[in-house]
Amino acid sequence: MKTPVIPPDSDTGTAETTPSRPVHRLPFWVNQRLGLLVLVVILTALFGVLRPAFLDERLVLFPLLRDISTLTVVALAQMVVLSVGHMNLAVGRMAALGALFAGFGYDRLSLPLPLGLVLCLVAGAAIGALTGWIITRTGVSSFVVTLAMDFALLGLVSLLYSALTENAAFTSKPSGLAELRSYSLADICVGPVCGSPAVPQLAQFTVLALLGLGFLYACTRIGRELLLTGANPAAAELSGIPTGRRVILAHTLSGLLAALAGFMAAVSTGTFRASIGDDFMLPSFLGSVLGGTLLTGGVVSVLGALLGTSLVGVIRKGLDLLGVGLESLNIYLGCVLLMALSADRVRTVVSYRKVVRST
Repeated sequence: MKTPVIPPDSDTGTAETTPSRPVHRLPFWVNQRLGLLVLVVILTALFGVLRPAFLDERLVLFPLLRDISTLTVVALAQMVVLSVGHMNLAVGRMAALGALFAGFGYDRLSLPLPLGLVLCLVAGAAIGALTGWIITRTGVSSFVVTLAMDFALLGLVSLLYSALTENAAFTSKPSGLAELRSYSLADICVGPVCGSPAVPQLAQFTVLALLGLGFLYACTRIGRELLLTGANPAAAELSGIPTGRRVILAHTLSGLLAALAGFMAAVSTGTFRASIGDDFMLPSFLGSVLGGTLLTGGVVSVLGALLGTSLVGVIRKGLDLLGVGLESLNIYLGCVLLMALSADRVRTVVSYRKVVRST
């Protein structure tokens, strides 16, 4: 005898189904990256109208994009440690250490340009791995460890430059460094078609870093484990994720990217000196946090880091061309950034309220 099948919507008193609710998506204008892109475009157009020289490809846009390329890598260096809920206050000193090794390789070892870059990246990755290892072995907060590392590297880098150089800088320039500094995509042609003179060739390193991290976080298991470690370390540990190794990996990547940024900054100025990276810490947080990376970990935005850094760069350059002094420039910059963050927060709250009312 077969058991009768009771329709799920029949009134039997034994089972009751809950009607499915429609899934509401947030409006497209809530997307933080879209908001940053719109702000960058609007401010670029506004500064171009107020000061037409702002749109000069060689004199303004080329150095602006070169600075944005370097600071985007700095923001990515901070982003990877933020993804696991940590921070790196020594990002500028790690950049200086990497540049020191590159300059030493060019000046004393007569290395070609690519090998000097490799030496720079290895040094940055090594100091980053050491920092991550200390954090995992001691259990001390990343804030304390990286702050201590910042002071240690400040003294170490200065001592090494004093011991190895006469003017606290390596001035030897390997073949190809001057071209990397001053050449743009206009110098790369495929037949009669050439690139833009506003885009520096130095930006190729930024593109590679963006693509590499985008692939890591979006397409690999290790990237997902990094985010899970930042979102909930205890749950990640119970799930079998080696959180200690993931923390070391995040700091290793941070040191590597910081060293790359130091190399790019040295190429931009033409010298490898101890002061490289002195002003990296604030842009590292601004670019990553404005782009949507959470300080508490678990959420990152690679493209957002680029857009956040671009916004800061456009504001700085535009206000500078408008004749705003250094002291006033920082005030205006802080106000504009506060307005940008506030507008994004208001946009998010309003959108969520609309979604709640519609359910």
